[in-house]
Amino acid sequence: MKHIKIIVEKHEDGYVAYPLGLKGIVVAEGDTYEQALAEVKSAVQFHLETFGKDALSDDESPVMEAFVAETGVLA
Repeated sequence: MKHIKIIVEKHEDGYVAYPLGLKGIVVAEGDTYEQALAEVKSAVQFHLETFGKDALSDDESPVMEAFVAETGVLA
């Protein structure tokens, strides 16, 4: 079993979730945190079944932790 880190973002209209360490784009959404997480897990499973282990990033530099940072920019 491979463990994949998932980012879940809360927005005004629901949640968006996406995995780290996966080649290709996999994004899911849901009305709740749990729904978005379940949807992205299903999408990741489908992605791996479709593209095989080649869809996994090289483990030479795995994501150890993910952080959220904020900074100001001129717009």
